[in-house]
Amino acid sequence: MAQTAPNTAIPPATHATGSNTGPLVIVTILFFMWGLLTSLNDVLIPHLKAIYTLSYVQAMLVQFCFFGAYFIVSVPAGALIRRVGYQKGAVTGLLIAAAGCALFYPASKSGYGLFLFAFFVLASGITILQVAANPYVTVLGPASTASSRLTLTQAFNSLGTTIAPYVGGILILSGAAVGADRLAAMNASELAAYRAHEAASVQGPYLALAAALAILAVLFALARLPKIEHGEETTAAASGKASALAYRHLVLGAVAIFLYVGGEVSIGSFLVNFLGEQQIAGLAPAVAAGYVSVYWGGALVGRFIGFAVMRYVSPGKSLAFNSLVAIVLVLTGIFGKGALAMWAILAVGLFNSIMFPTIFSMAVHGLGRHTGQGSGILCMAIVGGAIVPFVQGALADAIGLQTSFFIPAACYAFILYFGLKYARLHLEVSAPA
Repeated sequence: MAQTAPNTAIPPATHATGSNTGPLVIVTILFFMWGLLTSLNDVLIPHLKAIYTLSYVQAMLVQFCFFGAYFIVSVPAGALIRRVGYQKGAVTGLLIAAAGCALFYPASKSGYGLFLFAFFVLASGITILQVAANPYVTVLGPASTASSRLTLTQAFNSLGTTIAPYVGGILILSGAAVGADRLAAMNASELAAYRAHEAASVQGPYLALAAALAILAVLFALARLPKIEHGEETTAAASGKASALAYRHLVLGAVAIFLYVGGEVSIGSFLVNFLGEQQIAGLAPAVAAGYVSVYWGGALVGRFIGFAVMRYVSPGKSLAFNSLVAIVLVLTGIFGKGALAMWAILAVGLFNSIMFPTIFSMAVHGLGRHTGQGSGILCMAIVGGAIVPFVQGALADAIGLQTSFFIPAACYAFILYFGLKYARLHLEVSAPA
C-alpha cells in the first residue's frame, strides 16, 4: 500500500496553547481513513471486474487511475500547501476526497469510466492529505515523544488497511456472483439491469465515507492546530552535487520504492481472484475479501516486529532478508496448490512490513540539502502502484493469474539487490511507518 513517508525534514512549528489531544485524534483519524480508502480498492476491483465483465488488465485500470494520481498531483499538492498552508491544505484534501467518494453514486448509475474518474479524484484528495497532514504528527506535542506519536498514527493507518477488505466484503461482495455463461445469456436490458443492481452496492458505503470525510474537513477547519513555518533548508552533509539524482543510492532507492509499492499493491489487487481459483481455495468473493485483511494485517504486525529487530540488525540486511523470504513465498504461491499456495501469498504481507520505510530511509541517507528533493522523487515513485498491477493484469490475461505472480516476485528481486548492495549501511532506527 502506498505509505506515508518517514519525516525527513519537518519544518518547525509554533505550538498552539492548550491540549493537543483533540487535534491529534483528528489527525490520527485521517491516517485511518486513507488506509481504509486505499485498501477498499482490493474489494472493488473483483467486484467491478465481475459486473462489467472486464479482463484483468482492464480491471487494473482502477489502480492505474488511483496511484497515477500520486504521480500527477504530488507536485501541485506541494505548491498548494505552500500557498494556503498545511491546515487549509488538509481541509482541501478532505473535501476533494469526499467529492471522489460521492462520485461513486452517479458512477454506479453510469459505467466503468466514471468509476475510474472517481478513483482518480479520491486519490488526488488523499495525496494532498498526505502532503498536508504528515507534519502535524511530529508537532502535536514535545519532540521527545514524536516517535511514539508517529507509531500511533501509522498503526491506525495500517488498521484501516486491515479492516477495510473485511468490511467491504460484507457490504459490497455479499451478493451471489453470476457466472460468465449466465451473463452471456442475458439480453441488453437484462444485462443493464443486473449491472445497475450490482453497482448499487457501492452507493451506501461510499456515500457514508463521503459524509465522514466532509465532517472531518469541518473538524479540521475548526481545530486549533500548530502553525507550521518553513525554516532555512538544512545544509548538513551537503556536497557539491547539484541534484539529488546525482546520488546513485537515491536513484536505486526510487526504483525500489516504485517496485515495492507496485508489488505490494498488485498482490492485494489480485488476492480475491487468486483465492477464488479452484486449484487454490475456490473461495467466494465475500469470503476471500476477509483473507485480504489477513494480508494487510500481517504488515501491521510485521512493522512492530521489524522495529524491534532493526535495533540490532542493519536496515540493508533486514531489507534483504525480508525480500528474499517474500520471493520464496511468492514462488510457492506460483508453483503450489491449495492451502500451501494460499497461505504463502497471504504471508507476504508480514514481510512487506518494513520495506517502504527502510528503502525510503536508506535512499535519503546522506543527501543533506538535497533531502527535500530526494523525498519528493521517492514519493512520486509511488506511481509503481499504478504501473505494476497493470503489467501483471496483462500477463494474467495472457498466461493465467497464478503464473502472473512472477511480476511481484521480480519486484522483490530488485529490492533484494538494493538491500544487499547497501547491507552495511547503518541508520538511526525510527518508528515503524
